Amino acid sequence: MYIERVPNRSSPPAFLLRESFREGSRIRKRTLANISDWPPDRIEALRMVLRGSDVAPFSLEDSFDVVRSRPHGHVAAVLGALRATGLERLIDSHASRQRNLVVAMIVARVFDPRSKLATARGLGPETLCTTLGETLNVCDAGVHELYAAMDWLLKRQDKIQTKLAARHLENGVFALYDLTSTYFEGRTCPLARFGHARDGKKDKLQIEFGLLCDDDGRPISVEVFPGNTGDPKTIPVLIKKMRERFHLDHIVLIGDRGMITHARIREDLATIEGFAWITALRAPAIRKLVDTDTLQLSLFDQRDLAEISSPDYPGERLVVCRNPLLAGERARKREELLVATERQLEKIASATKRARKPLRGKAEIGMHVGNVLGRHKMAKHFRVSITTNTFHYERKTESIKAEAALDGFYVVRSSVPAKVMSAEQLVGAYKSLSHVERAFRSYKTVDLKVRPIYHHNADRVRAHVFLCMLAYYVEWHMRELLAPILFDDENKEQAAEERSSIVAPAQRSPTALEKAAKKRTEDGYPVHSFRSLLADLATITKSLIRPRIKGATKFDKLTTPTPVQQRAFDLLKIPCRM
Repeated sequence: MYIERVPNRSSPPAFLLRESFREGSRIRKRTLANISDWPPDRIEALRMVLRGSDVAPFSLEDSFDVVRSRPHGHVAAVLGALRATGLERLIDSHASRQRNLVVAMIVARVFDPRSKLATARGLGPETLCTTLGETLNVCDAGVHELYAAMDWLLKRQDKIQTKLAARHLENGVFALYDLTSTYFEGRTCPLARFGHARDGKKDKLQIEFGLLCDDDGRPISVEVFPGNTGDPKTIPVLIKKMRERFHLDHIVLIGDRGMITHARIREDLATIEGFAWITALRAPAIRKLVDTDTLQLSLFDQRDLAEISSPDYPGERLVVCRNPLLAGERARKREELLVATERQLEKIASATKRARKPLRGKAEIGMHVGNVLGRHKMAKHFRVSITTNTFHYERKTESIKAEAALDGFYVVRSSVPAKVMSAEQLVGAYKSLSHVERAFRSYKTVDLKVRPIYHHNADRVRAHVFLCMLAYYVEWHMRELLAPILFDDENKEQAAEERSSIVAPAQRSPTALEKAAKKRTEDGYPVHSFRSLLADLATITKSLIRPRIKGATKFDKLTTPTPVQQRAFDLLKIPCRM
């Protein structure tokens, strides 16, 4: 700010309190107050303070009131990143209030995931907690208007996802697909069913949703299914979408062993020309390869990867891998589960021998034993004997040894020809499913918090999950750009090149390891997590200032970014002021 003397022809000059700012490449200025009626000494005193003088004849603090401060930096970062990805125009090419409401919900989901009611309160002028509402001009939005905007968005979901697929998928590329579930609050939604509770909430109704990503883990499409839908049953829906809606005729679909099963390959994928796939074999199928001498375990005494063939899989490729570290981890976990199971079984055996109220009855003892074996999933490794008055157990040593012999082994199964991809490339492609697992972690836990779901309308549930996908789309791009100041690894390609084998566990690059150790970037800035960086950016506030000058107008003043905050905006290539 500065004081400018403006000549006024034959009248006394005017004295204006002004502020300069940059708009693009141009320097502009605006008038904050007219102080022409001030005494000359008071004007000069203010001029001295604005110039940085240490001595002032009056208190500058008493000359202004901070009416209200609104957190702004994280809003500018997320909203700017969203617009930079072109997502706003993908949602709708024409500006509208519905689009602004949807954008507001996406941005709020990235930096402060809450219910729609809490989101609406955060936009309102009396209860706002950021500048999001005023920036998008939706301060007066209520929760019912947000619900209506969700309905509007759901009608555009197919069109938006088709545009995303056209942008990031093309014929011949990899597509990653996986399914997860999350729990539901309430019992009236037709999508909510009791099913496989991946979150451990077995007493809660579930919904499931399948996420399709490109080979870098960028989300493309999401589909919601009832909570009791089996993973393989979603494959036909995905194929139909990719062929009819995305117009993809040649694609390599990558899914885990529970998703792309033998039945799905035979009934769906094998019947479609141009669709290749990469998956893995289940443990019983691997055991069968060993029993028929198709897979000889001695081959892996000195190597960790080999491609084999089997008459049970005609026209397919099988790449066998052995990871010693994975073998050690599985052995450790199995032994811990065996010991934990024995501990509980011993309590049951003791209960049958106690003098007072001993456990009796074949059915009663069997029920307790079944609960213990089911809890740790170790029934296959124990031999039990139950009578009316006694209970005895022992380990199946042969079963344990047979399973241990396959520790660390996994078999990648694919229809991709050898001339297109080598065995190492097949294994690397299958391992890229970790990108989808990372998306699910962000979806469900640390970042977007899709769960628990309170919507009772099936379409609202679908819109909610789709909103979260769009929010992750923004977060994915932000993480890629902000990686130099996050704990994320910005040199993944270097780490991949230095990897001793594709079967070996993935390693972080030396740069990422140094960041993690020193908690400092190469520029000397503190390293952030994504959440802590957003919290840091939120300290950039937009404050409403009211001068204690008669007739002076109120004005907004933005906090000067710290070097770390300015670095974040530079990496995002967006301005802090919006």
